[in-house]
Order: sequence, then structure tokens, then C-alpha cells
Amino acid sequence: MAQNTYKAIFFDLDGTLLPMELQDFLDAYFDVLAKAAARHGFEPATFSRAVGVSVGAMAKHEPGILNADAFWECFEREWGSAGQREQDFFEDFYENDFDQVGAGITPNPAASRAIEVLRQKGYPLYLTTMPMFPRPAVEWRLRWSGVDPEAFQLITCYDNSTACKPHLHYYQENVERAGVPAQNILMVGNNTEEDLAAMQLGMDAFLVTDHLINPNDFDVELVKHGSLADFADFAQALPECRS
Repeated sequence: MAQNTYKAIFFDLDGTLLPMELQDFLDAYFDVLAKAAARHGFEPATFSRAVGVSVGAMAKHEPGILNADAFWECFEREWGSAGQREQDFFEDFYENDFDQVGAGITPNPAASRAIEVLRQKGYPLYLTTMPMFPRPAVEWRLRWSGVDPEAFQLITCYDNSTACKPHLHYYQENVERAGVPAQNILMVGNNTEEDLAAMQLGMDAFLVTDHLINPNDFDVELVKHGSLADFADFAQALPECRS
């Protein structure tokens, strides 16, 4: 696809703009979650298990209901309650404690460089991160990456999405929101299965390889690819966006 046909650019976050290995993130997340749960009087191991199962439920449900609803329905079954006490806990956790998960992360300056270059060129930007968290958690992760949340016209999160990657419904939902043909969208991600699924709708892709996840042994030579710094250079070479 010719570079000058891009009308919108979709970005993954974890492992793409944010330099974090998935397992490191999960380990830190559940450690911080368990400690916060214990402080609030919840049995930490049981509570964490209920959260883990409920997060998994968001990846499995049929499109048509919000991921947040899938989470809460499962959490109520697993934990036995999803009342005001639990809801208040999660609101407080994501507003406050969640930031501890990012302790020690050093942002890659190429992330903010790429985003700012594309903003200046007039490209509509969409953060198509895995929508399994409420918005405050996504904004924390953007801050860890050194990227301004205001750069994005849309940030996918668990209460505005009805499917998860790599389900095509997730991408179709966001193509419709962007209001441009899929053929005019560039997907930037690091996961050959979750992010490159967008290509099935006709999108172009740039695979960021710093924290590459390649569960299906995809031949990366088949798509644009390189480090995040390489992508920032790629962005710099793009023409101004033409509406």
C-alpha cells in the first residue's frame, strides 16, 4: 500500500509504545493487586484468582456485550460478589495503586517522537490496546511510555469495546469509529497474532520488534518491521496526512 494513502494510524501499547515484557507486566500487576486487596480486607490469593479468571472471560465472550460487563459477570460468579465494595476497590486501585506496576520502567524516547511527528503531520491516531482495563489504567501505561493520552482520538478500554484482539470484530469496531476504509489504516504493534490480525480486514501493518511476540512463527519479512526507533524514522518520512 502506498504510504500516502494512510488516513489513520492504530497503535498497540504494551510492548509497542511501552517497553514492557508481557510476563513482567503480569507478575507486577498481580503482585500489586494482591497487596491492595489484602489492605482492603479481601483474601488476596482468592481475589487475585477471581480477577485473573474474569480478565480471561473478556477474551472469550461473543461480541455484542461490553468487555466490562463480561468481566463483572464472571467476577461475581468467581468471587461471589460484585457489589459497591468491590466496585469502589477497583476504582481506587486503578486510580492510585496501579501506577506501582510501572515502577522501574524507562520510556523509549522513540515512542513520544513517533507520536508527536504523526500529530504534526495531521494523522488521526487511535490507541487500539487490548481493551481489558478501565481507562485510568491505560492512561497510566501511556504516561509510563512518555506519550500524551491526549494524542489519541480514541483509547480502547474495557468499557467501550465489545471484543478483544485478535477477534476481527474488535478491529471492525474501530475501523468504523475511524470512519475511513481499512485499506487506509496502518496498524502498529508487536504481536504477530493479536496485532497483525488487523491485516485480514485490509490494513497495512508495521511490526515493532523490540519486544516481539510471535506465537505463530510468522515470517516478519512479510510486513514492514523494525525497532520503535525505526518506526519513528518511518513516521518522519511519511507525507502530511491528506483528508
